[in-house]
Amino acid sequence: MISLTVAGVPEHFNYPWYLTLKNKEYTKNNINLRWKDFPGGTGAMCKALRAGEVDIAIVLTEGIIKDIVAGNPSKIVQTYIETPLIWGIHVSATSSFQKKKDLEHATIAISRFGSGSHLMAIVNAHQQGWDIEKLQFKVVGNLQGGIDALVNGEADYFMWEHFTTKPFVDNGTFRRIGNCPTPWPCFVVAIRDEVLATNFKEVQTVLKIINTATKDFKKTINIDEILADRYEQELSDIQRWLKITKWNSGKPITKNLITRIQNKMIALNVIKKKKNSADFIKNMYI
Repeated sequence: MISLTVAGVPEHFNYPWYLTLKNKEYTKNNINLRWKDFPGGTGAMCKALRAGEVDIAIVLTEGIIKDIVAGNPSKIVQTYIETPLIWGIHVSATSSFQKKKDLEHATIAISRFGSGSHLMAIVNAHQQGWDIEKLQFKVVGNLQGGIDALVNGEADYFMWEHFTTKPFVDNGTFRRIGNCPTPWPCFVVAIRDEVLATNFKEVQTVLKIINTATKDFKKTINIDEILADRYEQELSDIQRWLKITKWNSGKPITKNLITRIQNKMIALNVIKKKKNSADFIKNMYI
């Protein structure tokens, strides 16, 4: 039996992995698959892929593309979530900031450089017409770090997934003053090159299992109630999230999509030079 470690954020997007693990679907195929939560998000997972601490990661598209450009020895094998991620723009409930435009010179809390919270702050700034070179960041590690930074006045605003942060808006910790959807499919599956070279067939099996699970995931009986309870969300919020979220059930990622995202990231000055888009991808479906 071979062992593989999968990394992901402890959020509702990844509940299909929990179900397949609970049902021992990987073990039945002679694969010892272990799940590892990464509350710090994509930046932390990219670091773990580089260090060989995890084999597979469910990461934000923009984050892994930036890190592969910077030398991460991994490949994107498919999208995981086809739809955009809705990033909420949050300030402290006691803050004087009222609108997006008020934040031009404010300090941004980010989990780490290269993370989604960092890159989407740049996307938002670009959309607002601000000078990206003048953005000020405060590294806070994870969602709890963002909460602490805003409450303690160490940063002015923090961007994180809309529905994950909704309970903190509801309880008066945060005030959301806007949203910023990703201009591309939000999550992809990335796998270390070494693992693809040595365990290609096993990786194919893992993908087949998770893609089968996500294909009919929304049809799971009472899935809205299950997710609301597990992730401490309002039922109406989970129902809305399910309506706007689409999983990819096995369609390979295209070079055209990688090229489009790279072009956008160059325009945002997130990366300096494009790589051949084929260098980001490993086709698992041949």
